[in-house]
Amino acid sequence: MAKSDRFQIVQEEGNGLTNDVRKVLLDTSTGVQYLFVHSGYAGGLCPLLDKDGKPLTWET
Repeated sequence: MAKSDRFQIVQEEGNGLTNDVRKVLLDTSTGVQYLFVHSGYAGGLCPLLDKDGKPLTWET
């Protein structure tokens, strides 16, 4: 499978061993930012929203 450069990690916190992993991902195709949280066997992904409820975008 070919490597995809569509998603980039903008910020990462936590190590996954002693605390949760939190990452802000950037979809380079749309500019939308997502929050990914991983804790043990659970995880979740959601778009980051601005004060008007619209997806937070990265200005390129």
